[in-house]
Amino acid sequence: MEKKLSKKTLLKSFHNWYYGHLTCFSQEHMQTFGYLCSMLPLVEELYENEDDKAKAMNTYTAFFNTEPQLGTVIVGMTAGLEEARANGADDVDDETINSLRAGLMGPVAGIGDSLIVGTVIPILLGIALGMSTGGSPLGAIFYIIVWNLFAYFGMKFLYFKGYSLGGKAVDFLIGAQGDALRESVSTLGGIVIGAVAATWVSVQTSLKLLNDAGEPYLVLQDKLNEVFPGLLTAVFIILCWFLMAKKKMSPIKVMLILVVVAFVGVVVGFFNPGLVY
Repeated sequence: MEKKLSKKTLLKSFHNWYYGHLTCFSQEHMQTFGYLCSMLPLVEELYENEDDKAKAMNTYTAFFNTEPQLGTVIVGMTAGLEEARANGADDVDDETINSLRAGLMGPVAGIGDSLIVGTVIPILLGIALGMSTGGSPLGAIFYIIVWNLFAYFGMKFLYFKGYSLGGKAVDFLIGAQGDALRESVSTLGGIVIGAVAATWVSVQTSLKLLNDAGEPYLVLQDKLNEVFPGLLTAVFIILCWFLMAKKKMSPIKVMLILVVVAFVGVVVGFFNPGLVY
């Protein structure tokens, strides 16, 4: 009799991944334990013998790390492959499943980081910031609700789509179409990040040169606006990108550097406390 995973078991597997993909997260294992947790309900239903269960679960002890939202499709795909293996499919074994996981986690992470982290989240945050003008809590409420709904139903769709497709999705994700998709999403993500930065980041100088009468004869910010409006903002954004992308600094270190720069700038009179935000 052919074994078929029930909808209840698939949902339990999905929820285990949704809530626990960062379970026991460490630099050594990353999302491995979250993956194991998501596969446990499937193995429990597919196999009766304890040795078969242990052998199946051992497949998923290999290192795993990807973008967790879009990476849900990989979990769904391996659920379908595990079901096929339990039904005696000759072309599905440990090596097949692990090769698929290892081959997909990088490309999917590339697409997911650009699409989710680089595009969707900045757009939602930009909308939320606009709704938070004047200290309104609506922005925070909007972001919390919309992001969680988007993440839950989006990940659920990807999980079941991966389960239904199985290995058929591999060609799309790592082939020429996948490369084109990653490039397109990366470009879109860069545009969104640039737009959000230009809209919500503003750095200006308060430096002025005074004449003998104490009147300003040179206002540096006015001159910069005439030559290159937003120059200081662009310099600070590029500096942050350079430190994180090229020097591999963490965001926390970059923020500390910006705090020091702002503090020194205020002390020497280059910045006005109200002009750096």
